[in-house]
Amino acid sequence: MVSTPVQAGVGSSHGSPWGSAPYPVLVADIEGTLVRRNDAARVLLPAARPGRPFTQGVPSWLSAAHDRLRHTHRETGRAPGAPHFGPIGERSYEAHPSVQDDGVVAWWLLDDTDHRLVREALHQERERTAFLVQASNTLLSSLNPGRCMDVIAQLAAEHLADAALVVAPSRGHQLPVVTCVRGGAPVPSHEPVVPDDVPGLGEALRGFPPVPSRWIDPAAAPAWLVPEGFGPVGSIVITPLPGHGVPAGAVVLLRGPEAEAFSEGEEVFARLFAARAGAALSAARMYAEQSSITEVLMRELLPPSLHQISGVDFAGGYRPSADHERVGGDFYDVHPAPVEGQASLATLGDVCGKGLEAAVLTGKIRNTLHALLPMADDHQKMISLLNTALLNSHHTRFATLVLASAVREGNGVKLRLTSAGHPTPLILRAGGTVEEAETRGTLVGAMPSAPARTAALTLAPGEACVLYTDGITEARGGPMGGVQFGEKRLQRALSECAGMPSESIVERVQMLASQWVGKGAHDDMAVVVISAPRSHHLSAVNGRTRGRFTA
Repeated sequence: MVSTPVQAGVGSSHGSPWGSAPYPVLVADIEGTLVRRNDAARVLLPAARPGRPFTQGVPSWLSAAHDRLRHTHRETGRAPGAPHFGPIGERSYEAHPSVQDDGVVAWWLLDDTDHRLVREALHQERERTAFLVQASNTLLSSLNPGRCMDVIAQLAAEHLADAALVVAPSRGHQLPVVTCVRGGAPVPSHEPVVPDDVPGLGEALRGFPPVPSRWIDPAAAPAWLVPEGFGPVGSIVITPLPGHGVPAGAVVLLRGPEAEAFSEGEEVFARLFAARAGAALSAARMYAEQSSITEVLMRELLPPSLHQISGVDFAGGYRPSADHERVGGDFYDVHPAPVEGQASLATLGDVCGKGLEAAVLTGKIRNTLHALLPMADDHQKMISLLNTALLNSHHTRFATLVLASAVREGNGVKLRLTSAGHPTPLILRAGGTVEEAETRGTLVGAMPSAPARTAALTLAPGEACVLYTDGITEARGGPMGGVQFGEKRLQRALSECAGMPSESIVERVQMLASQWVGKGAHDDMAVVVISAPRSHHLSAVNGRTRGRFTA
């Protein structure tokens, strides 16, 4: 910034500080008449001549400033010395007033064109930096690829061009495109086009450096590239959206013929924006892919929904240790018999630990048990082979489980139960009595052998067998907090469920356990109920529903 020149006398140009000043100086009296000018002022403003009104020959902004200055001096006897700014020709100037006591004003004109350009460039750079920060924050706020493309198109249309298109890599024979006109909403579409038909687009989608906009003929833009109602295209910029290792797409900027063509600096800035946009879009796609993979894996790890199989009712319920998790260390499955009249196999187990690591071992155990189904009639052999498989794996965790073979015989259900270190199954009789099945065994994956004892029993119509994990009995809570739910409390709750359908018993147990722990921490909870329907089974629909029963 140039400092204000010192105040100068105006009586004569000879020996005065401004007479030989390298910058123009104009002197006007209180009446608004130009009385002096130096040589630099004569060259700059040849029409401004001494003896004429100050308004003649000087720019209007300077004339208006002088008029305000002398009016202020007449009314107050004082006049502010603040500089004024304005153009003269193609240059810009600062006009600094130097006011005498009698109201005579010397205007010192300083060329500040270079300073103005620097200030404008700095202001523009600050605006662009602020925009890039805002764009980054806005883009990273969404991990949905479609929403991210919408935001990129909208930001580009509002701040970089009159219209913008975001083009994703092709899916089959179509290009996913989002189009946005300034002031409008993003419009997604799928265009059956070949990217190489548009100069620079094919290269951009493959991640090559952008083609300069001056090489692209706007008149050659295909119809799908121009938004409806946009009119003729004046200039085009096509720049790639860099991704994480692979191109994330391309952004196309359009301006109408009345707008200035894209400058080289604007193309560079568009690439800076595209770098941030491409990173955000690539992150959104990566998250979507990982989420899809996780969803598929979760579906495989989640316990299945249970139903009636060959006249035997099965129901199950599962609650992970944390609400934000969907899988854990508890599991159950029911494997229908390959031949009608043979026993179906139900399994329920608990892997040491919780969360995703426990769920991984859970998946392995379930797959191993599925592979061992041909020997499902020999529970001890299945447990021994599973124990060997776990000991030979890299996992250091162990598990408990219970196997239950169930087959309909007449009005009842014949059961064989084998526990491998698992809580003892409970038998709910028709009168409300709760019994413990006489089965015991060693947990699997910890010792060289896992001996177990199998119990055989029969469920009469309306009776049920309840398999559960220790997450239910060891759940801590209650009115005073910190008290285990316990086996006795579970047995009392089950005695109140006599004659209830298997689904209702599961819901009852889950509800009581959830109420007991409240919002406190708890382990994974799983429960499976096997019951004999009260009525005779006559037929079933697709072998899955209860079908029709006698009274």
